[in-house]
Amino acid sequence: MNLEFSGELWFWRGPAPWHFVTVPEEECGELAATSSYVTYGWGMIPVTVRIGATEWTTSLWPKDGGYIVPVKTWVRRAEGLELGDEVTVSLDVGA
Repeated sequence: MNLEFSGELWFWRGPAPWHFVTVPEEECGELAATSSYVTYGWGMIPVTVRIGATEWTTSLWPKDGGYIVPVKTWVRRAEGLELGDEVTVSLDVGA
């Protein structure tokens, strides 16, 4: 399954701080239906992500009934992304 959406880059200050983009609600239903086929546990869904010209593998994190995409520091630097930027995210689910 391939998805593309746009969202705002936000920061979570938890014990292990990360930047994320939230998957829109419309796409979360499709992801939830697919998750049992591709998850490796804890609701995590393996994906290949592309933002701009940068591509990497990671997992979607379940949060509040939806999913969030972790955006690594090297990706933010490569794409010149700042907190609050609107980004277009392409996902290849189960990659």
